[in-house]
Amino acid sequence: MNQHEAIDKKSIWRQRLPILVIVLVAIFGAVALRDYLSFEALRDNRAALIAFRDAHYLLTALFFVLAYIAIVAFSLPGATAATLTGGFLFGVFPGALFNILAATIGAVAIFWAVRAGFGRALSAKIDASDGRIKKITDSIRANEAPVLFSLRLMPVLPFFVMNVIPALIGVRMSVFAATTFFGIMPGGVIYTWVGAGLGEVFARDETPDLGIIFEPHIIGPLAGLAALSLLPVIVKQFRGKEGKP
Repeated sequence: MNQHEAIDKKSIWRQRLPILVIVLVAIFGAVALRDYLSFEALRDNRAALIAFRDAHYLLTALFFVLAYIAIVAFSLPGATAATLTGGFLFGVFPGALFNILAATIGAVAIFWAVRAGFGRALSAKIDASDGRIKKITDSIRANEAPVLFSLRLMPVLPFFVMNVIPALIGVRMSVFAATTFFGIMPGGVIYTWVGAGLGEVFARDETPDLGIIFEPHIIGPLAGLAALSLLPVIVKQFRGKEGKP
């Protein structure tokens, strides 16, 4: 191995170090932190959390946002519990803002790590290919914003998967960040609202209805908005077909 090859290998490992750290922390979190990042943990520690918030509001808000970012960035269990906690501690507002902002920053962090480690090389290989995958990728790239926005609105894919795939196919980070922030906003507000009502749920010794987002009166408008966001893509495809001889 010559010196140039050795430098290239070191550079590759340096690029892949962030995603390696994420994977290791995610494995550790899945094993060691599952019981601490749950609805049950929130229920059992609610009095202490409220007391600390009342005594140190700004510090609590900062710590919460940083913890939420870490949960998303390292794909730790407990994102739903964190969203409920945001509503429980801070109300629908600013709780929803904290939740959506933290989730977006965490998503951008893992997007950056994946793109730095694998995305650029894979994107170059796709661009150099001439198969079906390239056609699908080119189609997504040509309609980045509406496609990503609609997929964020409708939770048809796991949040982690939606952070990784765009990084692998070369989606622009600015588009990814904007569609994530605005796309998760409706669902984020709904779950924050559920969290804001946890006081009554705890008083009745019940469990919150986390399936509320799939209720017809909620999922219907979200599906309609997702379809509306894809309208420019449909029109573009239709006009393209009309223009062909």
